Amino acid sequence: MEKKELICIMCPVGCHVTIDKDLNVEGNKCKRGSIYAIEEMTHPKRILTTTVKTTSLKHPRISVKTDKPLEKELIFTALEKLNAVIIEKDVKIGDVIIKNICDTQVDIVATKQIHL
Repeated sequence: MEKKELICIMCPVGCHVTIDKDLNVEGNKCKRGSIYAIEEMTHPKRILTTTVKTTSLKHPRISVKTDKPLEKELIFTALEKLNAVIIEKDVKIGDVIIKNICDTQVDIVATKQIHL
C-alpha cells in the first residue's frame, strides 16, 4: 500500500487527506482529520442502522441503530443477532433493544415508537 486517499467526515470542511503505511497523514486542516484517517486505517467503525421484527401487524418491523459506532468487522455478526430479535412490547424512541451487542459496550436503540 502506497498512500490511501480519504475524505474526512469529522466536520463540514471535508478535507481530502492521504495516509501512508506508516500512518503519516497529509491534507487535513485540523487535528480531527488526522485522528479520523488513522482510525479509518487501523480500526474503522460505523453507525449501524437497520430494522428488527415485531409482533405488530401494523408495524411488522421497526428501525433501530447503534448508540455509538461499532467496529466495522462486527457489523455482519451484529446483523445476524438482530435478525433473531422479535419485539413483543411497546417501544419508545431511544429504548434499548439489545444492550452491549457483541460484547462491544455498544447498545442497539429504537429509532421509532410503536404500540402493539
